[in-house]
Amino acid sequence: MVAIDIAFQVIFISQTGMGTLGNSILLGLCIFRFLTGHKLKPIDILLTHLAFVNTVVLLSKGIPQTMAAFGINNFLDENGCKLVTYFHRVARGLSLCTTSLLTGFQAITIKSRSSRWAGFKAKVQKLIIPFCFLFWALNLLTNISVYVYIRGPRQSNNATERQEFIYCSFSHVSGHISIFAIVTSLLDLGCMGIMVCTTISMVLVLQRHHKQIQYIHSNNFIPGDSPETRATQAMLQLVSIFVSFYMLNSIMACYMCFFKPNPWIVYTSAFLASCFPAYSPFVMIMRDSQVLRYCMTFWQKIKLLSLHCP
Repeated sequence: MVAIDIAFQVIFISQTGMGTLGNSILLGLCIFRFLTGHKLKPIDILLTHLAFVNTVVLLSKGIPQTMAAFGINNFLDENGCKLVTYFHRVARGLSLCTTSLLTGFQAITIKSRSSRWAGFKAKVQKLIIPFCFLFWALNLLTNISVYVYIRGPRQSNNATERQEFIYCSFSHVSGHISIFAIVTSLLDLGCMGIMVCTTISMVLVLQRHHKQIQYIHSNNFIPGDSPETRATQAMLQLVSIFVSFYMLNSIMACYMCFFKPNPWIVYTSAFLASCFPAYSPFVMIMRDSQVLRYCMTFWQKIKLLSLHCP
């Protein structure tokens, strides 16, 4: 058991630290682009929003779970448990909604070669910020039930009423909470459906376009080096990571709602919940040559400043 605790301590610290670093790089590059006078594109706004909410997901889940893994279980009172859990649930929902909007916008961008889709893309660009505000309103409202069923640690010895979540506890309450759960589930399923459908559409378009331009390339052409292939692989990787970890985490979360979980189940669920926020920024950085170019520019400016400083 001690070996498992040590393993999860290392995992949570590494995951939270690296994930926060990756999202901070994305967020910092978008802010750097804005401060240097460049006009932010809709894709930049979505990446900035996604990096911000992913950072909140990591910090609101990773820090409490890391402290719990070190044996510090009573560091939050009931209000603290409610607030931390609420932040995590809202940020998790926003991450899902923003990712689905991002894949949808990319699908429209790829199809915008035709005049019909080009006009639709122009309309969607104007709705990016309103959609973000709508996502915030929906997630803030649908997760308000957290303040009803989340309690402080070890508030009751009755196992039929509350299940321990290491540093907080869960209270079984019927009635209006089920309505919030249904609305949240429908919102999550809708976003997942949009994400999967748009990604499949993008993959089909890119593969068809790749076949059409194959004759243009020389005999030395390597399929793995084409922009179409790289974009297809990156989108498949991003959505596969999200869907896989989201489904596994949802299954474990449902189990913990009805049964008293073992600590390793709680730790594993927390790890799965933070996998996409931790890994997605690195996928987006590596697939986007523009982001890599900004990284190089930013690094060169830092070197120049260090040379001029005494």
